[in-house]
Amino acid sequence: MTPEKFAERKERIAKLDAALKKMFPRAKIELNFGNPLELLVAVQLSAQCTDKRVNMVTETLFKKYRTLDDYVNAKPAEFENDIRSTGFFRNKTKNILAAARMIKAEFGGNVPKTIEEMLLLPGVARKTATVVLATAYGVVAGITVDTHVLRFASRFDLSDYKDPVRVERDLMELLPKKEWVGFAHRVIHYGRYLAPARAYDTSTDPLVKLYPPAAHRFRS
Repeated sequence: MTPEKFAERKERIAKLDAALKKMFPRAKIELNFGNPLELLVAVQLSAQCTDKRVNMVTETLFKKYRTLDDYVNAKPAEFENDIRSTGFFRNKTKNILAAARMIKAEFGGNVPKTIEEMLLLPGVARKTATVVLATAYGVVAGITVDTHVLRFASRFDLSDYKDPVRVERDLMELLPKKEWVGFAHRVIHYGRYLAPARAYDTSTDPLVKLYPPAAHRFRS
């Protein structure tokens, strides 16, 4: 982006984030988990699925699969049935169980603590990796770009791209690192509870007042 556009976007995102802080001061991950492994599993299950549904599934799942070895030794067909209602259950089963085996074989039984190692796990891309690292370990490795963040960046003209990796790169340049994790949580809450990917009453949306063109832009 040009220096002029960068400066404009940097000023805009600062105002937007300040408003988001007032709107969602306690925004945080809404998945239930008890340890880094459970968090990894929950985040993988959340792909194309609501957090509410995932929490319903993991309430039983985490009682059945309590240790890493429980996942390593799990029977795929049985595990598929256990997570069926989250959708894409075959692919999720394949990735979760393979990730468990890799964690045991290559990472000493512990979920990795670096972005480079996290990205080696089956089914783990930057979105999952940044969530797990920040939430489980307090490691800030990037900005989680899910569908809500992607749509937000487009609606409020914060990036010229639609590819999550390129959008993340732009957002990381526009925001101070100390804001990366909180910003993503706040934007996710904004998209989840106020600004859906369809037309809605934008007169109730404080962010639209800061950037009026967003009143007519809903999908990325």
